[in-house]
Amino acid sequence: MTIQQQIIALREELQEHNHKYYVLDTPSISDFEFDQKLKHLQSLEQAHPEYDDPNSPTHRVGGTVTKNFETVVHNHRMYSLDNSYSKEDLNDWETRIKKMVDGAVSYTCELKYDGASMSLTYENGELLRAVTRGDGFQGDDVTTNVKTIKSVPLKLKGDYPVRFDIRGEIVLPWDGFNKMNEEREALGLELYRNPRNTASGSLKLQDSAEVAKRPLDCLLYNITGTNLGIQTQIESLEKAREWGFKVPVESTVCHSIDEVLEFVNHWDTARHELPYETDGVVVKVNSLRQQEELGYTAKAPRWAMAYKFKAEQVSTRLREITYQVGRTGAITPVANLEPVELAGTTVKRASLHNADQIAKLDIREGDEVFVEKGGEIIPKIIAVDLAKRPQDSSPTVYISQCPECETALVRKEGEAQHYCPNEEGCPTQIIGRIQHFISRKAMDIEGLGGETVALLVQSGLIYNYADLYTLTVGDVLPLERMAQKSAENLVNGVQASVQIPFERVLFGLGIRYVGETVAKKLAKHYKNVDSIIAASVEELVTVDEIGIKIAESVVAFFAKAENREILERLKLYGVQLEISADKLANQTDTLAGKTFVVSGVFEMPRNELKKLIEDNGGKVGSSISSKTAFLVAGDKMGPSKLAKAEKLGVKIISEQDFVQMLDNDVE
Repeated sequence: MTIQQQIIALREELQEHNHKYYVLDTPSISDFEFDQKLKHLQSLEQAHPEYDDPNSPTHRVGGTVTKNFETVVHNHRMYSLDNSYSKEDLNDWETRIKKMVDGAVSYTCELKYDGASMSLTYENGELLRAVTRGDGFQGDDVTTNVKTIKSVPLKLKGDYPVRFDIRGEIVLPWDGFNKMNEEREALGLELYRNPRNTASGSLKLQDSAEVAKRPLDCLLYNITGTNLGIQTQIESLEKAREWGFKVPVESTVCHSIDEVLEFVNHWDTARHELPYETDGVVVKVNSLRQQEELGYTAKAPRWAMAYKFKAEQVSTRLREITYQVGRTGAITPVANLEPVELAGTTVKRASLHNADQIAKLDIREGDEVFVEKGGEIIPKIIAVDLAKRPQDSSPTVYISQCPECETALVRKEGEAQHYCPNEEGCPTQIIGRIQHFISRKAMDIEGLGGETVALLVQSGLIYNYADLYTLTVGDVLPLERMAQKSAENLVNGVQASVQIPFERVLFGLGIRYVGETVAKKLAKHYKNVDSIIAASVEELVTVDEIGIKIAESVVAFFAKAENREILERLKLYGVQLEISADKLANQTDTLAGKTFVVSGVFEMPRNELKKLIEDNGGKVGSSISSKTAFLVAGDKMGPSKLAKAEKLGVKIISEQDFVQMLDNDVE
């Protein structure tokens, strides 16, 4: 056997032993024997570097130092999940689903592990890249650190697709977490707060050798890609196991919400016996075809729901109520609490939402209050322990002036929150608007963060987001902690942002009620900012998904002379305030006023088909109604949707008919 053959054979043997030990929990050799084989492989590889392989088992020990983690755009967006807390929530979800898809619906139930979300990309059976969730659109490349996790396969087994992503959680088992804290306690170091945060922090350590020392684990649950040959979610879990991934066995298929709740109720108690931290159950539509048909909202898949276990509760003393000012002038009261441990973290503050919530619970400073984490994430006060209320307690009087600029607060009829109307003079609002403008989903200005924005405003260098485009390196260099390189990066980042597309600029303007989706709708309909400015409330409400509240807010924003002046300056600096010519060239009004429902399996990807409808002025509906103009029918479409279309007189067309409609501008 040649040296190369010896190396390959040893790698394959060690990978198999690794899989048996860390994934299957059925080791067939001792730790000593494994270590001896690994050392032998290391010596062979060192002597023959020409046979190096980045996915060799020897690379799991780490040692590479990463000073800056590269930001990588996900091949497929990583969405959040909608949450539910009751049977009623699940029933409502099921009702929505059954209106949108044909045939019987079954569900997979999987435990929701509490760790750091991760996307692994495999190509030709080898780990290519590991990327954190980030904001769902892009995350940090932590491949070097993830390779040190023994349950992550570096090479796959069996008949796997050429390329795909698989998503899951990097977790820290309770035993490993407790052992790490015992060691820190013995050294007199501060203890880690909870396994989730510790796992997440481990992935961003610069030295992968340090990551290798931590007992991290990787649990996978979702395969994403094209032409995977998989029909159901439960099949995808089985396939992932066959390929060598560690997939939790605590999953099952349910055929009703009652069966789902049986699974939930069992694991609400049994989860405490598991080696990992869990906070709920993820319920998914089992059929991948139905998943594709259901699609996504702006934030979450319609085909999945997280059922959260009941939140933990504790009691503590409310020290003080303070008030925060948002970028729109909205006032949020905040409860400052005696620090208390809750669901693995120390809670010091909780939102009180508004004056009505304070009055409803009769919350007062000095009260003993009950606190829980909504979805085990955001702390909130749910009640007051009246038996422990101090005798000299007095009701809370909500503030009447802005805590930042002392302007008298206003509260519009029908609204829960108070507002500071001093938009141009309230420093917190000024800073907040600019911070929103530079945020990742808006202008995404590299080299400029929220703290630097505050410094720029406080130093008198800027008063609005148009001022950013006048900054020079000499202006920003005197700022605290600002060096020559960072000053250059800031100025260059601002100048580069003039390439950001119109819909994101529109979102970045910070118009009240205009989020990402609404900004896209307005940009697509009006094509440029001047047309939006010229539109009346009556005209705006004719745009898809624009209601009276949004329309009035848009008109009010552009009615202000100072806002129009800022827009003129942004135009002068080259910011995109209209849809680019290239993008316009790919858009027509061929399908304007027509609503399409897309159902079945097609030659082109379903998302591409939907995009063609929207790019040509049409609207994509989720279910068939009297307003539906066309049903684009693909293979394997359910009979009930077809029958409903025929009953309502909806025109049924094929994928080829649709393409011809675009080519020939057919009505």
